[in-house]
Amino acid sequence: MTESVDDKSKRRFLIAATTTVGAIGTGFTAVPFVLSMKPSAKAQAAGAPIEIDISKMEEGQKLTVEWRGKPVWVVKRSEKNLEDLSVLEKKLRDPESASSEQPGYAKNKIRAIKPEYFVVIGICTHLGCSPTYVKENDPHDLGSDWRGGFFCPCHGSFFDLAGRVYHSVPAPTNLVVPPHTYLSSTRILVGVESQEGVA
Repeated sequence: MTESVDDKSKRRFLIAATTTVGAIGTGFTAVPFVLSMKPSAKAQAAGAPIEIDISKMEEGQKLTVEWRGKPVWVVKRSEKNLEDLSVLEKKLRDPESASSEQPGYAKNKIRAIKPEYFVVIGICTHLGCSPTYVKENDPHDLGSDWRGGFFCPCHGSFFDLAGRVYHSVPAPTNLVVPPHTYLSSTRILVGVESQEGVA
């Protein structure tokens, strides 16, 4: 028995229509599964870059913000603080930050883009405690040669004002410098790599 031209046309139309409806149905069914693989808004926000206003910071001040669930500190260093960084080098385990974590543009003695502003993750590299910021003139019992920096009271690790770790303490490496860039002279964006060199 032979099919008529009309029957062939109807069959082609039905096959095309069924295929199209099936493809659309599959697409609608797949959308929720694909969307379920996307990170939640909370997860995206936790990893998103964070902007910091440094316009009102004074010398010696430390500002704390949270980025990716970690404290990020911005410390405004004085000219004397910067001079002291060179004096301390013999006391440090990794003065050149050769085995420490920081972006390439912060792999220098000051570990910063702009000398006066130090941006660092405020977590000790030993066991993850949060060190205390102790200025040179703050009351302390850290010794007469203390030039200011960070002290971890949990296990006694010391870091200078560039986050560089002292010899003979439990912390194995310098504090971590996160990726950051300057949006302007008064705004820092943490979580984005800078294209700048050291100012």
